[in-house]
Amino acid sequence: MPTLRTALTPTLAIAYAEHGPPDGPPVVLLHGFPYAPDSYDAVVPFLVAAGRRVIVPYLRGYGPTRFLSAATPRSGQQAALGRDLLDLLDALAIPRAVLAGYDWGGRAACVVAALWPERCAGLVSCTGYNIQDIAAAVHPAAPEQEHRHWYQYYFHTARGRAGLEANRAGIARLLWRLWSPDWTFDDATFTASATAFDNPDFVSVVIQSYRHRFGYAAGDPALEPIEAALAAQPRITVPTIAPHGAADGVGPVEGSAGHARYFTGPYERRVIPRVGHNPPQEAPEVFARCILDLP
Repeated sequence: MPTLRTALTPTLAIAYAEHGPPDGPPVVLLHGFPYAPDSYDAVVPFLVAAGRRVIVPYLRGYGPTRFLSAATPRSGQQAALGRDLLDLLDALAIPRAVLAGYDWGGRAACVVAALWPERCAGLVSCTGYNIQDIAAAVHPAAPEQEHRHWYQYYFHTARGRAGLEANRAGIARLLWRLWSPDWTFDDATFTASATAFDNPDFVSVVIQSYRHRFGYAAGDPALEPIEAALAAQPRITVPTIAPHGAADGVGPVEGSAGHARYFTGPYERRVIPRVGHNPPQEAPEVFARCILDLP
């Protein structure tokens, strides 16, 4: 692993690793909750071998990434994740990159692809269209899906916040098992990622994220114009491949079956057998191929 670097944006000091030739076509790989950049360790070599410049950042609230000001709201809302990604591209003077991610990282990539398509050369977004429809979140889902989202409702409570503070690694390990039932990971693999949860803002960012997406927490006022644009469920025009693990234990594969309607550019959905919620770590070669196959 290369030495971590730091990119200064208006709100964050973003820790990131960089791989491959500095003049190669750039790719940004974005992790989700509760994971870390380690999920891309086996993806990176395929991309570097293809001549890509690969950037792998820690999201806000993870690892060595830090807020620059105590006054900045510790928000995990979708607008914050998208703005952070755009700011990272600006800080690294990258005019246009392939954006790839899953879970929170897929959401950040979708936000930039939808609102700033000129900055996105192509998109790989696990489970398809990841922009939240917050206005519709008040409507209950099917009972099975409500059951899968137990952790989100837990985080809506004071008990859930205290539980995450006390048991952040324990909750994450449980979610890994539930969401990827066919993936057998060892203690070393989990621990390598779990160290990222020791960030002092991890709990605040996570709790705000899961409350905001249901309308139970206010967003960062500075991000309201972005949230207003996302409320329109903007279509994505850039070339997109949407991998979806067939064994995803939180976002079942049928959930993305109708997502083509959100994409007006070239779009392909790829179902990956026996893979759960973390495709880059469970099927790294397949995930890398999605990036390299973008038109």
